[in-house]
Amino acid sequence: MIEFGHLTHVGLRRELNEDTYYGDTELGLWLVADGMGGHAYGEVASALAREAVVRTVRSGSSLSEAIRIADEEIIRCSRRRGDSLPMGTTIVAMRLFDNRFEVAWVGDSRVYLWRDETLTQISQDHSYVQELIAQGAISPAQARSHPHRNVVTQALGVTAPEQLNVETLSGELRPGMQLLLCSDGLTEEVDDGHIAQILAHVECSAQECVDGLIAAALDGGGSDNITAILVRSH
Repeated sequence: MIEFGHLTHVGLRRELNEDTYYGDTELGLWLVADGMGGHAYGEVASALAREAVVRTVRSGSSLSEAIRIADEEIIRCSRRRGDSLPMGTTIVAMRLFDNRFEVAWVGDSRVYLWRDETLTQISQDHSYVQELIAQGAISPAQARSHPHRNVVTQALGVTAPEQLNVETLSGELRPGMQLLLCSDGLTEEVDDGHIAQILAHVECSAQECVDGLIAAALDGGGSDNITAILVRSH
């Protein structure tokens, strides 16, 4: 049995919520998109990504193919509008087939796996600070306060289709496992240890855990839009 909780919040310092999300147990599809671009264009980009991925997956395409089509559609829309600045969005998405899951992502929205009472970030951010970590120039702890920690190196609508790096990962979803999809508005304010503490409350519903995550991000300052989806297998 699959249970999921979901919530988005504008945060405490933004006027617009440019995050969007989707969850459908029947289709076996969940996603979080974090839009960027100013003048409400981030909101447009994330909505375009959501609609394109849902439509394309429904028609039988793979997750990575659906994300590539979303990238092309956002770029086309931006060109039609003659925007001087491109609008863009990150995306993290998950498909579920029976007891197999596949996740795909572009940008710094993340997916975490809770298994055997341990939390692991299974996605890898497409970000400037992640590249610095990979080079050994800074530590993950230093990345949390780095002035350029919000700079992404890949985004739908911004990265040309031929250079788009849609990363995917798959595995078995066994009873007791949880998958968390979230925008960086959560991980900016709540560290992995605190996320793990909240997900450890398996006596709570998935929705109660998500509510707890959003509340923790708001307590941490709520500097950005915050979105989280928690998919749990029983």
